[in-house]
Amino acid sequence: MTMNTSSSQLDNLFDPSLVAAQQPNWPGGHDGEQMKKAVADLRALPPLVFAGECDDLKAKIAEAAAGRAFWLQGGDCAETFNSATADSIRNRIKTILQMAAVLQYYSSLPVIKVGRMAGQFAKPRSNDLETRGDVTLPAYRGDAVNDIEFTEAARTPDPNRLVRVYNTSAATLNLVRAFTRGGFADLRQVHEWNKGFIRDSKFGDKYEQMANEIGRALSFMQSAGVDPEQFKAVDFYASHEALIIEYEKALTRIDSRTQLPYDVSGHFIWIGERTRQLDGAHVDFASKVRNPIGIKLGPKSTVEDALALIAKLNPDNEPGRITFITRMGAGTIRQALPALVEGVTKSGAQVLWVCDPMHGNTFESKNGYKTRNFEDVLDEVRGFFEVHKKLGTHPGGIHIELTGDDVTECLGGGNEVSEKDLESRYETACDPRLNHSQSLELSFLVAEMLRDR
Repeated sequence: MTMNTSSSQLDNLFDPSLVAAQQPNWPGGHDGEQMKKAVADLRALPPLVFAGECDDLKAKIAEAAAGRAFWLQGGDCAETFNSATADSIRNRIKTILQMAAVLQYYSSLPVIKVGRMAGQFAKPRSNDLETRGDVTLPAYRGDAVNDIEFTEAARTPDPNRLVRVYNTSAATLNLVRAFTRGGFADLRQVHEWNKGFIRDSKFGDKYEQMANEIGRALSFMQSAGVDPEQFKAVDFYASHEALIIEYEKALTRIDSRTQLPYDVSGHFIWIGERTRQLDGAHVDFASKVRNPIGIKLGPKSTVEDALALIAKLNPDNEPGRITFITRMGAGTIRQALPALVEGVTKSGAQVLWVCDPMHGNTFESKNGYKTRNFEDVLDEVRGFFEVHKKLGTHPGGIHIELTGDDVTECLGGGNEVSEKDLESRYETACDPRLNHSQSLELSFLVAEMLRDR
């Protein structure tokens, strides 16, 4: 399959007059010389993913929406160029594979594995500027835009960074494919995935017990002459927020097989709570490409909002096209979610419901760290499951900010991270992430909910 890099079909595909929210103040504007050069460079580069892979993922999302699979999406809040190392990428994949093994083993549902990686380099911000003392500079908007260092040179948005995003994403995907297709993801490695990780929580022992049971089952099957290829590799998909509109447009290609446009920067792209304006550039862009699309819905989202977005993005009610990612907050989800799910279900629209229990539960600790409490994260997931159980609908997945490293960014969990612990390994470039132990603990607790749904 080939993807055309230039086509008259792309020239007039997107409406240039629409406003794109949450864009950096690029030097020279979005049509300045630096930006034009970066866009031209990106348009000349090969696709990072292929249309057929996006269609395969869409088919799996349709299965999850129908209650026959579960969605697991995890990774960094904001990737950085410096963290795109082999060890960091491997540990994130390990963590997601471990979580998926737990969820699948206890629920007997296929788990769709999706990384917030190979493209998650940009972040929306509440304010364009950041002030420290008497110095005010542009806010850090992710490595796609500027640098976290608080200097004028570092904080000045640089379009050349978009080309570096592509190159870093390509290197990341190369490793992801090697790990997930080259034997590392073989279920026989389920014990190996735990090596090098801290095992001092009660869930470490529980994981080892599960790994032993999986190992025995696989050995039995092998002794009986059954050795399915599906156990030797996994499908792993890349996702990110489609935030920087020039980057996403520059990486849109026409599939030579179907003559349809796909955003080849990632398999799955989502529109954030701050950029889902119905008449905005992000929704217009997503309506034109054929990737599966995610939409974040916050606590103030209405049924009318959801139905209008469905009508714009999926007028033909294509299965697997739309995923609603709810980010309500633990104290709000049980009140805010039912009307949304009920209204969308009554409309006949086919969507996958996914819980993001991270973004609605952020607060500042007494010692000044942006953090989240593991119990709040867990409670929002519980609320998500409770609502769907009451309505008879499928709680289709979770969307987690996590790392495979033993950071101390979120409070609580089996390893009991305290406010004082935040000082020891607080490494995120933006929002706090669950560490490996907390992520594994969450997977066991979610698996119990799945089993009892």
